Amino acid sequence: MPSRAAIVFANGTILLVPSPPIRILGIDPGLNRTGYGVVEVNGLRLACIATGVIRVPAGDLHQRLGTILRSLAAVIRDTQPHVATVEKVFVNINPQSTLLLGQARGAAICAAVAEGLVVHEYAALRIKQAVVGFGRADKRQVQAMVQRLLSLDRAPTSDAADALACAICHAHSASLSRALRSKASIAPRVRSIANGRRAWTARLQGLE
Repeated sequence: MPSRAAIVFANGTILLVPSPPIRILGIDPGLNRTGYGVVEVNGLRLACIATGVIRVPAGDLHQRLGTILRSLAAVIRDTQPHVATVEKVFVNINPQSTLLLGQARGAAICAAVAEGLVVHEYAALRIKQAVVGFGRADKRQVQAMVQRLLSLDRAPTSDAADALACAICHAHSASLSRALRSKASIAPRVRSIANGRRAWTARLQGLE
């Protein structure tokens, strides 16, 4: 059953209409392995459309970045997501590792933007909080919860799980935002209808 969105008319009538499913691409960038996962959101249900790991062969840096960009572009064309998500970069103890990760992340973002996607970024703590329930969860806990939330037959690899977790985090954030917007738009109408009914009831009682 498709999800539904609320439309409020000027007279206070509330109409629920089908809302199309949304596909979210999660990316876990890395210069050696880049994980990806596409999650489809249909109401409160989440489903894994595709997931995997892009294994980047050894070579010059520009060649490796090109592999990430082209491979992710192919994934996007095959799965047709509506939006992309990626984890925010963190400062590693090793500055060189941080720099290389940032370049891989840049290639991933460029692939998504080149295919016309808006890219949302989330901190690692927020992603773990959204998926596991606390921000200090380890990789095995993330893998287990991703498997459970998406009803997968087996736990995904660490890179794929991180990518799917990023997509799930955005799904939860987007659902909350839509719920808050719907509540904000519907509540005044509901109060108006209730006030109108109370006024008519008082009026009718006065005529008795």
